[in-house]
Amino acid sequence: MKALLLRELRLATRAGGGALTGLLFFLAVVVVAPFAIGPDLNLLARIGPALLWIGALLAGLLGLDRLFQADRDDGSLDLLILSGHPLTAIVLVKCLAHWLTTGLPLVVASPLFGLMLNVSETAMLALAATLLCGTPAITFIGAVGAAVTVALPRGGLLIAILVLPLTIPVLIFGVAATQGAIEDPAPFLPPFLILGAITLFFSVLGPVAASAALRASAD
Repeated sequence: MKALLLRELRLATRAGGGALTGLLFFLAVVVVAPFAIGPDLNLLARIGPALLWIGALLAGLLGLDRLFQADRDDGSLDLLILSGHPLTAIVLVKCLAHWLTTGLPLVVASPLFGLMLNVSETAMLALAATLLCGTPAITFIGAVGAAVTVALPRGGLLIAILVLPLTIPVLIFGVAATQGAIEDPAPFLPPFLILGAITLFFSVLGPVAASAALRASAD
């Protein structure tokens, strides 16, 4: 499992691996949003956390088609399935590598991007906490969509169609927790705990469902 994790990290960080694609897309959303909304700093500060969460959600969907597709194309996916190791654990490791190279950079960059939208310090801290808690759920949900469409030659668009509705609760509770921290510290905890519960739920269900879909596609 350690060797597989290092392999996935190397593939994601090499040239053309797509590790920075999500971060650049996230930056593009943050840069373009003020031009569409206008120079009203108070308005940007009020809707900034929601814009950042939407940008992070869409950026997290990028690259999901490469989660299993490249391994299927070069035959290594069949070797992983026949390796004798639990396929659920293999999927979990691949999801972890994907989040480390796509989700974690979004979390680290979110306070800096928040400055561009005049987001307050409290909001930036809450945003980073909710992204740290919620972005793994996006990866686990996306792994199921990537596994279902792995046999399709062009399943990237289909992945977004399948995954996006399932990620809406993550977006709702992530934004609700951030807004709760801005208005009053008390409302922050309930939506944040629900967000954590969603992540834990999909951390169990996602690898199991994805491994089942991969076995079905191999058959």
